[in-house]
Amino acid sequence: FPTDRTTEIGQLIGSYLLREKNLEDHTVHLLFSANRWEHVPLMKEKLQQGITIVVDRYAFSGVAFTSAKGNFCLDWCKQPDVGLPKPDVILFLQLSPEEAAERANFGHERYESSSFQEKVLQSFNSLMEDKTLNWKTVDASQSIEDLHREIKSIAEATIQEVQNKPLGELWK
Repeated sequence: FPTDRTTEIGQLIGSYLLREKNLEDHTVHLLFSANRWEHVPLMKEKLQQGITIVVDRYAFSGVAFTSAKGNFCLDWCKQPDVGLPKPDVILFLQLSPEEAAERANFGHERYESSSFQEKVLQSFNSLMEDKTLNWKTVDASQSIEDLHREIKSIAEATIQEVQNKPLGELWK
């Protein structure tokens, strides 16, 4: 469930990210959150069926990116996502902004500049101080095979650990 660019909200987000449309920063943040909330009924249904869900970015990315803009505090940024399904584990794929900038297609979308990415990293570091969440940092500069092996190992251990636990709510 990454940002779904097929819904009306998602299409608006997509055109914003591709710099085709300008939107006010509060509006953008709330649209990303609304796009996540669109998926909650389906997410809960799948989880109740025992299906493991892998989400790309989720609420933490939105909070980190918006708060990196400077005129937003973390608490305001978290509020629209309070009550979303709480992840059992959050993998933070750590890569230096310099290494990220060397990757293909970097810079094509809004926010893909090294100076802004530094601020986003600072916001993520603040979010990772929350001990009510299960953060795991993974070195994303390693080979794809090693990265896959590490992520798979963490995922399998987490699935075993939480299989009989109830679904929690984020930031409640």
